[in-house]
Amino acid sequence: MNFMNAFIRFNRGILGLPLPWRSWLLLLVGANLVAPLFFLGHVEARIAIAALLLSLALMTGLTARWGFSRVLGLGHIVVWMPLLWFLSARLSDIPTVDSFGFWIRAVIALNAVSLVIDTIDLVRFLVGDRDETVVTNP
Repeated sequence: MNFMNAFIRFNRGILGLPLPWRSWLLLLVGANLVAPLFFLGHVEARIAIAALLLSLALMTGLTARWGFSRVLGLGHIVVWMPLLWFLSARLSDIPTVDSFGFWIRAVIALNAVSLVIDTIDLVRFLVGDRDETVVTNP
């Protein structure tokens, strides 16, 4: 399957998720892609955007191989673990009282929760739960 078909399949999977999961993903996209656009003067914002785009590319590749399944959590784990380490290491230099400081702390918290969910999904995949969570046409 080529990348474009996998990207379409990945997005169909997202659209097929129940509303609470789509809302959660929209919140993650807002925190990792939209909000950083207001802080492009900061390296942290540019890295967060790059991390989200890299994660999206990885999840598209995983979709091409295994469909819209629990393995997709790996796309966040591989990219967001280093992102969270980087952002957390910079916290002492970032004030808590401005919008940039609030965004950094919010994205760390949201991505950490996502990593817990993604780790559970990946473990389930590794122990045999490999069915597609949303069945899409290839």
